Amino acid sequence: MKKHINVTGRVQGVGFRYTTYQMAIEIGLTGTVKNEDDGSVTIEAVGTKEQLEKFLEKLKVPQNPFAKVSHIEQYEDPTIKDYDQFNVVY
Repeated sequence: MKKHINVTGRVQGVGFRYTTYQMAIEIGLTGTVKNEDDGSVTIEAVGTKEQLEKFLEKLKVPQNPFAKVSHIEQYEDPTIKDYDQFNVVY
């Protein structure tokens, strides 16, 4: 399953990408996480339905005390490529 996820809130400049990366690795996802010009963070995540559900639940409550998630928009996107690993995009 492949999901496009956009997270808004206090998610830039607070280590959100790095903690998202760590979470994705722990869960076993592949994909990318990157900052957007509008202050949001975009994630392309590839994994099983169960892995993605767990990931989305954990995203709602950031591990980083400085980050705050206001809204998560997500949809299945079969056009996302098959990644070998999970990476932070700069």
